[in-house]
Amino acid sequence: MNPQPAAATPATGREPGLQLSCGYGTDRGLRRELNEDSFIASDPVFAVADGMGGHEAGEIASGICVRTLAGMPQLATGERTATAAVVQQYLVSADERIRTATGSRAGTTLSGVVVVEQMGAPYWLVMNIGDSRTYRLSQGEFAQVTVDHSEVQELVDAGEITREQAAVHPRRHVVTRALGTGDETEADYWLLPVEEGDRIMICSDGLNAELTDDHMFRILSTVGHPQDAVDALIQAALRSGGRDNVTVIVVDAKNVMNDAGTDTAPRPAAGVEDEDTLPRTRVLDSTEVQDITEVDTEELPEAPGAVLPADAPESANQSVTDAEGRHNGLK
Repeated sequence: MNPQPAAATPATGREPGLQLSCGYGTDRGLRRELNEDSFIASDPVFAVADGMGGHEAGEIASGICVRTLAGMPQLATGERTATAAVVQQYLVSADERIRTATGSRAGTTLSGVVVVEQMGAPYWLVMNIGDSRTYRLSQGEFAQVTVDHSEVQELVDAGEITREQAAVHPRRHVVTRALGTGDETEADYWLLPVEEGDRIMICSDGLNAELTDDHMFRILSTVGHPQDAVDALIQAALRSGGRDNVTVIVVDAKNVMNDAGTDTAPRPAAGVEDEDTLPRTRVLDSTEVQDITEVDTEELPEAPGAVLPADAPESANQSVTDAEGRHNGLK
């Protein structure tokens, strides 16, 4: 994997305050023919989509998802004014577009953060649908923020199996929510204050299926630059087997200011197989999707920064990394 520079998020037109830097990367893995992952890393939206469906066009589903999110006007203006309701509207639009494009035969998970501001203070608006994940390293504490929408997570919640058993359970790849297929497309949301020095990691399950939380924590807490951390995480996943596509975004926050113009106070520090991800439910006809006002992303401006659908042409991939870099598995 060739080293790549981190994607510096644009700060033009903003008052002095929160500064973000990020690294990103994706790899087809060692056993997959296609890379069905897509991602967007452009302030204020950072998200990973993991397509489902294999040759049924999972890469198309994840690509439609990130391109729809790229149509959010906040990416063009640089404003951090989005809300969960706005994000959900775009996800419903992505769901409809995926169903239309694939005949409801393919879908995608989605996890990530949108940086928002309320009363002058910055927050991580974390979103999740499916089993891709968002983690947070804050003041020395590393924790998974999102909760998987999967059959094994339901079994863990019910106390029927342990987390360790879930990692090898034969139904671990079956998700209970997704965009483009299934009954439920509502994302879960969390609103977390941005703390000085926060590090957010977003990944497809090709990472956390290969690495334990302790392994990911060691890399994230010892590798300084976000792009170097991304590269180290992907390489570690490949060394551990690389049985699935793996995509990682790492976002660092510094110069965090509250509405009074002072630094926010830090929180106290706290003392696989080859199966593809599958939807649990039978697909619905696209006419059964709840009707809302459609957001036509094709008529909205393109987002700055990195927006990489898995089905992007090679020339589009080269705008983020060279054609022989870690994106060489993309379609």
